[in-house]
Amino acid sequence: MRIRIVGAGAMGRGIAQWAAVAGHTVELADVRREAVTAAVDFVASMLERAVEKGRMTAGDRDSALGRLVPLEDPWADGPDVELVVEAVREDLGTKAEVFGELERALPASTVFATNTSSLSVTRIAAALDDPSRLAGLHFFNPVPLMRIVEVVPGAATRPEIPPFLTELVTGCGHRAVTVSDTPGFLVNHAGRGLVTEALALLEESVAEPAGIDRIARDVLGLRMGPFELMDLTGLDVTAAVIDSVWEGFRYEDRLRPSCLTPNRVAAGLHGRKTGRGWYAYGPDAPAPAAEPPVTGDAARPVFVAGADRSYADALAASGAVVETGPEPSARAVVLVPVWGTTVASAVAARGLPADRAFGVDPLPPAGRRRVLAVTPAAGPQAARDARAVLARAGGGEDPYAVSVVRDTAGSVAQRLLASVVSVATSIAERRLADPADIDLAVTAGLGYPVGPLAWGDRIGAVRMLELQRSLHATTGDPRHRPTRWLTERAQLGLSLTDPGTSPAACAG
Repeated sequence: MRIRIVGAGAMGRGIAQWAAVAGHTVELADVRREAVTAAVDFVASMLERAVEKGRMTAGDRDSALGRLVPLEDPWADGPDVELVVEAVREDLGTKAEVFGELERALPASTVFATNTSSLSVTRIAAALDDPSRLAGLHFFNPVPLMRIVEVVPGAATRPEIPPFLTELVTGCGHRAVTVSDTPGFLVNHAGRGLVTEALALLEESVAEPAGIDRIARDVLGLRMGPFELMDLTGLDVTAAVIDSVWEGFRYEDRLRPSCLTPNRVAAGLHGRKTGRGWYAYGPDAPAPAAEPPVTGDAARPVFVAGADRSYADALAASGAVVETGPEPSARAVVLVPVWGTTVASAVAARGLPADRAFGVDPLPPAGRRRVLAVTPAAGPQAARDARAVLARAGGGEDPYAVSVVRDTAGSVAQRLLASVVSVATSIAERRLADPADIDLAVTAGLGYPVGPLAWGDRIGAVRMLELQRSLHATTGDPRHRPTRWLTERAQLGLSLTDPGTSPAACAG
């Protein structure tokens, strides 16, 4: 296939490399000729590196470079061009102008694809005389390594174009998911669950960014915490996506932005690219603050409130002194496994001693970290002793790291997980993508350890519904309202990944 790529920036050159290596002839064009030269040199350097690392032969490198054709004029005649991929800046007017020029230069048989990450495919296509020839083809950076592509049909896109683009993507070794033309498409929409809830936790002073990131990594198993991810992506980019998705879905509560981001964006605290974001970067940046040492009494007895003895048994297996009576002794610290509720509510409902009652998260951690939640009434020494108990591990193993956070409904990990699952089930409920594609796209595009719907299934639909209902009831915040998708599947005993029976399937 002969493919023309218009736009020789980071995305355009990545798409060019990907397609040329896969065997396609690639015309690379830009209104700035020097950008084309730089892009060809960059692709050559990337392929040379692949040869040096043994991932490609010198012959394959030369063949791929031979298929890469620098083009002086983006609007040159191209009777043999079957597909154009536009990769210019994210501006509706600019993209419409590019496709207008291409429509005049190329035959009606040429398919147009836009690599937009945030703009409406339908609105871009509306500027064409024939809007049916255009669809979205959203790659992720770096294109050769991020092996997922979103195929986005616009409202007028011809039905044969999405399968054509899907076949191209899979033939080049990537995975394709078909998604609706809605704000954020699929991956950027699904990713709002993690970062918006992390920002909400920070707004409420539950923990600092480093503390939330540690819990996200060590309890949930994410490769990067949400604040690390925002610094990598750029807070300016993240904030713009958050706002556009929220506005596009008519101010849906579960997608609500944070009051913290506008001032930080205005101050240039964008992350790695500006040298400072939630963290500092560069050779002169201070090292991240170490977690405070564990100084409490690990031998102090503990009493675990509640009928479920699994958390108490795990502590006892670690060598902790766990009381088994109906009430805590006068010396025991009281640990309350919370699920969508607060320690303060347990203190009030059960008459627990407020100065030595603390919350713990029953979610099994992915790493060696436990979390201790403290209320404003907590005694500092009792908190230090409770932290020492949680840090203790038996069998000669290394102790657990223990994060200390402010009491909140559920816990940091529970709220992050509930939001991730909630946004994904909302996407499924709106039929914006198939359940299997949601999980595939999120694991490939965001690097989650498991897709959000499958993650909810690991906890269990009934248990997830209990968590979200508790968060909603405890906080009164509609952002925690359970979706119909989760509620029905919990009630009917279905998996969250099950698309279910549609009315159309029963009509004939």
